[in-house]
Amino acid sequence: MAWFSLQPSGNPIQPSDYTLLTNPPTGCSGTNQICAVQATPNSSGQQPVLSAALKDEMIEALHNRTASTNVELKNA
Repeated sequence: MAWFSLQPSGNPIQPSDYTLLTNPPTGCSGTNQICAVQATPNSSGQQPVLSAALKDEMIEALHNRTASTNVELKNA
């Protein structure tokens, strides 16, 4: 698994709106928006595979306003 940062104004359910990180994300403190996700890379290795389980975890993190194992949040 690898960390991917959501681009500014990116759509969190669009894999092409993420950038592969070489290190775990920094600057993701907050509770309002997706900042980064940890996911299996796709075949090119440059985009995350957004599985149903990961999407559920993203929804849960936003609903609870709390980061989770695979989802980091930031303030707007």
